[in-house]
Amino acid sequence: MAYQNALSTYRETRIKTASQGQLIIMLYDEAIKHLDRGLELLEKNSAGKKDPGRIEHISKAIMKTQEIITELMVSLDFEQGGDIARNLFSLYTWFNQELLEANIQQDIRRITIIRNMVNELRGAWGEIVAKNSAESAGKQVTGVNIAG
Repeated sequence: MAYQNALSTYRETRIKTASQGQLIIMLYDEAIKHLDRGLELLEKNSAGKKDPGRIEHISKAIMKTQEIITELMVSLDFEQGGDIARNLFSLYTWFNQELLEANIQQDIRRITIIRNMVNELRGAWGEIVAKNSAESAGKQVTGVNIAG
């Protein structure tokens, strides 16, 4: 019980202190985690005896990913992001449509394609955040000169 409370507190603090870029990476990480879980369960159903109980867990994993992608969609800033934001919006819309159809059809191939694309986007955001952090670290913060 104490371990769970400590873990929950750590996660909450991590989210509250993260930059916007880090939060986006966290969302991508969570989406990948849920897609991996859904794929793992789908592969178990395909490889052996189909377990109807797994279908609900597969569906939940995919729907959780869709919720995360929707969160990424609503976080886009079209004024500052311009074409990039519009392109990401289109891509996220396509992801959600593909995931909806893949969930209905239990299509491993389609889910794998989305998982790989989300992973590529996560990598790109990781590079952007790392670059911005390095640039911020390189800037010297000067104090206020109160001596005049």
